[in-house]
Amino acid sequence: MKTKMPNRARRQRGFSLLELLVVLVILGLLASLVLPNVWGRLTGARHKAAKSQIALLQQNIDAFALDVGRLPESLTELVEQPGSAEFWGGPYVKQSSLKDPWDNEWVYRRPGEKGPYDLISYGEDGSPGGEGVASDINSWD
Repeated sequence: MKTKMPNRARRQRGFSLLELLVVLVILGLLASLVLPNVWGRLTGARHKAAKSQIALLQQNIDAFALDVGRLPESLTELVEQPGSAEFWGGPYVKQSSLKDPWDNEWVYRRPGEKGPYDLISYGEDGSPGGEGVASDINSWD
């Protein structure tokens, strides 16, 4: 024997369109408050990572110079042994370390303007100068 559900039980099976829209609006408001804070911390973290990577690259360049007796001509000599480096003790870094946190090549100048060599990341925009997330990070600051 079939029994019919009362009208009230049939109406309360799911959410109404209005209830779903209210939930979506609330989620959108929460996201608009949280996402700017998260994005700001991410860009700050990349700058800190770039400074740490510069310090690590400097240590490895110095280790290369101690082993080989000269500074590397390019950063790739930290990964692949040059033919003229008899006492090369590398690889000193991984290939992935030759790019900054924005996936741009590090700028390595030898001789440098501020020392025996300069290491520079041009920041998020990848070009010299800039402010904020586009500011340059270098080895002499």
